[in-house]
Amino acid sequence: MKKQFLIAGMVLFTAVMAAGCGGAGKKETAPAITSASESTSTKEETTKQDISSDETIISTTYGPVKGVKEGEILTWYGIPYGKEPSGELRFKAPAAPDAWKEPLECTEPSKPALQLAGKEVTGSEDSLRLTVYAKEGSEKLPVMVFIHGGNNQTGNAGEIPGTELVKNANCVYVSVDYRLGLLGFNCLPALTKEGGTGNFGMLDIAKSLDWVKENIEEFGGDPDNITISGFSAGGRDVMAMLISPVFEGKFQKAIAFSGGMTTAEEALSAKKIAKALAPLAVEDKKASDENEAAKWLMTDGDDVKEYLYSISPERLAPLMGNAMIRMSVFPHLYEDGTVIPKEGFQTQTYNSVPLMMLTGSSEFSLFCLNDPYFSSDDMKGYSEDELKNAKAFASRYGSDMYRIFNAQESAETMYDHYKSDIYICQVDYGSTASAVKDLGDYGAFHGIFVPMLSSKNNYTEIFKGAFEKPGYVAMAKEYNQYLANFLSSGDPNGQGMTSWSKWAPDNKVTMVFDGDETNAVIAQKDVSTTYEDILKAMEADASVSREIKDKMVKHVLDGRWFSSALDEKYKNESLWADVNNK
Repeated sequence: MKKQFLIAGMVLFTAVMAAGCGGAGKKETAPAITSASESTSTKEETTKQDISSDETIISTTYGPVKGVKEGEILTWYGIPYGKEPSGELRFKAPAAPDAWKEPLECTEPSKPALQLAGKEVTGSEDSLRLTVYAKEGSEKLPVMVFIHGGNNQTGNAGEIPGTELVKNANCVYVSVDYRLGLLGFNCLPALTKEGGTGNFGMLDIAKSLDWVKENIEEFGGDPDNITISGFSAGGRDVMAMLISPVFEGKFQKAIAFSGGMTTAEEALSAKKIAKALAPLAVEDKKASDENEAAKWLMTDGDDVKEYLYSISPERLAPLMGNAMIRMSVFPHLYEDGTVIPKEGFQTQTYNSVPLMMLTGSSEFSLFCLNDPYFSSDDMKGYSEDELKNAKAFASRYGSDMYRIFNAQESAETMYDHYKSDIYICQVDYGSTASAVKDLGDYGAFHGIFVPMLSSKNNYTEIFKGAFEKPGYVAMAKEYNQYLANFLSSGDPNGQGMTSWSKWAPDNKVTMVFDGDETNAVIAQKDVSTTYEDILKAMEADASVSREIKDKMVKHVLDGRWFSSALDEKYKNESLWADVNNK
């Protein structure tokens, strides 16, 4: 069993890092769009002429699109919402796509944004596309827009397919691809000197929401009832949208799945990026050594800007590898005063909409159990039991910090200035507190909720049968009903359901989703804690030696999204130290 979970863990880790009033299916009468400048007026013309009896052909602002029908579900893959951001359009806000006349084939998944997958660069710069799922005959349904995870470095719009979601949550579902890595997030001075932003990926998402507002009614959605949602990095992007002036009015509700509040200081981020790009500049003979190259890259001259545009995207994509939930490795979501306020989440101005935040109770297990530090020379010589206990220690306390970071801490930070209701939920299924143990040491891992939304996911093949058990299926059914209610009205509650109270400082309640072998186990509880209490419990824990505990604190738990209190207590060296004083 131990070996089975070890192999499963590596596969799982790799898979996750890699993560008019016409209704849907109504026959469109349409036709040809003649130019991009005429796109809006042409959309109106498309409702007047018959081009096809194909119910999968729908008119959009830029031209008709043809999707596919499977049963009662209609899907349109890879609809362009922006022009390919290459050449002169690189490092700029997304532009409108060129219009087209004939129905665009949107019948197969498009390539995701350019990224490093394992050791191979895959994807395409032509990635400003989205996928729409809808039930046949949909009209004025709530719209759920989803932003995929992958640390804003990897991933694609297919992370959570919407085939089941549109039925179970009674919505129209839109999943978005956006620029990733240094093509999507790059704040070097040469790119931002004129008051611009390096948060290009966020501008892409804003552009996609504009497309949804303009077009979703044709697919059966309600353009005035849009919920923005996202998982992991996508969840953090959602939280950033709540403080961004760029996103004001673009959605009516929000859901952050394992998100939390993370932003990066712009100047330090630029230094990190310059350091990462320096080897390329040396290779291209722009400087004699990497220190000189980094200094040059930090200047705002046209020569640097021209160089950044000249680097092939295939050379940019592999830089700054997976950050392992450490902002210092790949900084993004910059506090630039344009997309994100300089004060970050200390702002008093929010785009207040009903908000649901979800976390798993074992959020850190996936990252901890597969951390390469456990295979390093530092950990050689320890017994199998000592290594097992070390992993359990780091996973337990890291997860406790990570879960409150994902939801509770965000609620506490924003409550005084947030003008809408906040709902928190936690999935315990498979955790030490759960009656189900099929998920081994991974417990209620980062992504435990995904199989509740779609049976096609990165986890089902790894934990075979775990998500098909009656208890999980029953829990999923309950969650999807709460989700449907929230998408519709901003309130998850419904008749005959366990009451879910909104969060408040004097009512720190979380809806806990769990199950046993056959039934859902759902209850509202106070599962709040503090970093101080978690750190006290760590100190009192005698399951590992002081030596191992120190190593976990200094090398496994340090520098993570959630670890600022731990780093302060144990005086951990900042992982920004290599650029902090330069």
